[in-house]
Amino acid sequence: MALTDFDLVLFGGSGDLAMRKLLPAMYSRDVCGDLPATARIICVGRQDCGQDEFIDIVNNTSKPLIKAPAVTPEAWARFTARIVYVSLNATDAGTYAPLVEALRTDGAITRVYYLATPPHLFAQICDNLKENGLATKNSRVVLEKPLGRDLASAKQINAEVGQVFEESQIYRIDHYLGKETVQNLLALRFGNILFEPLWRREWISDVQITIAEKLGVGNRIGYYDTSGALRDMLQNHLLQLLCIVAMEPPTSIAPDAVRDEKLQVLRSLKKFTPATLAQNIVRGQYRAGHVDGQAVPGYRDEPDAPERSRTETFVAMKAEIDTWRWAGVPFYLRTGKRMADSLAEIVVRFKQIPHSIFNQPTNSFQPNCLVIRLQPDEGLRMNLMAKTPGEGMRLKPAELELDFRETFKSPRMDAYERLLLDVLRGQLTLFMRGDELEAAWEWVEPILKHWEQDESLPTPYASGTWGPAAASALIGRDGLQWREEALPED
Repeated sequence: MALTDFDLVLFGGSGDLAMRKLLPAMYSRDVCGDLPATARIICVGRQDCGQDEFIDIVNNTSKPLIKAPAVTPEAWARFTARIVYVSLNATDAGTYAPLVEALRTDGAITRVYYLATPPHLFAQICDNLKENGLATKNSRVVLEKPLGRDLASAKQINAEVGQVFEESQIYRIDHYLGKETVQNLLALRFGNILFEPLWRREWISDVQITIAEKLGVGNRIGYYDTSGALRDMLQNHLLQLLCIVAMEPPTSIAPDAVRDEKLQVLRSLKKFTPATLAQNIVRGQYRAGHVDGQAVPGYRDEPDAPERSRTETFVAMKAEIDTWRWAGVPFYLRTGKRMADSLAEIVVRFKQIPHSIFNQPTNSFQPNCLVIRLQPDEGLRMNLMAKTPGEGMRLKPAELELDFRETFKSPRMDAYERLLLDVLRGQLTLFMRGDELEAAWEWVEPILKHWEQDESLPTPYASGTWGPAAASALIGRDGLQWREEALPED
């Protein structure tokens, strides 16, 4: 679907997200021929600098981060010619005149306002756009996370932005939903008959969803210490992945058909009580350790970190979904910083065979396991039992693998490239609806309130490990192991 002409306005246009992700993503789409010849990118910031000075900033900051497609002088010159810098105070409607002048007045041109700003500015920016006549019917607004700190603030953001833009104009972005593997999970489930009869409690033992990072908080301590792993990763990324795994088949790929089913999953998550919360959730905070052989500091030793911070850098939990399809199937969610490896994956483990006809006990068989890897190497793996070569019927685990990079040789888009194109095309399927956002916060809120009242500190874990031992005990109570703990030694 070809793009129509557009003006993409990046509030926070000189900030980290714009320079590291958004501008490189748009360059890649420009090189691939996706952008109309007259489409423009208007970067809005407080910095008082001229056009040439801003392009120098882009050259020095954003250009070195572009790995592919290769940056050629001709392609870069064409791309930077699209960029217009506008200096204004986003919170002051009286300073928006330069933006009014920069935007084209042709009603056929799509306007996209990308708010790469702190969320407390969302409502004010939207009001200022409206006051200056810039919030037209042909406008769209993109909201970056974090979308609130709790249910009340999420509702407030939805209500205030909703006074300016219709729900169909609001794109709440979660870059994990732009990953190729996440969309291939939809294709796997609803484009093949093979798994659908098995995708239920009768055949699935458990589901594990992990997002792990080797990195610590670094220079993000100011944001992270008021957020923590639960708000930063679990409430959005992990719950969105859970929804796609657990949702019922939608009637179509249309935005509301998909989002209706995701909403039902969120509403079906069993609520935690103080008693079940203590039993089924582990929170941790990294201490000093070694990652890739290098000594790294603990969370409280990071620059500007509070001395007795109770902020969690690790969360593991057992969740349950109260539906006919999933009743009794545990969903184990886990995320953390300074972990042993950087990865994001979904593991769907099927039940053990009921009886062995071979000269091997049943418990020697590894249950079939579907591994959906989101990063670093996107692909699908299916663990099966197969006969070893030679005489006799001795079975051992084997693996079928679909590596997206090897199977599909065409250039691959990163998550922001894909999601930006979807915004420009008006495709809402991969973006959260307002009621989805509120349902996710409603489920998470009892955990937040419990932790606020709990004076205890998060459980410490050494950097370069897989988190606190309590996380292994959490899943071990059900006779299970996290996937990396269950893998055989090389």
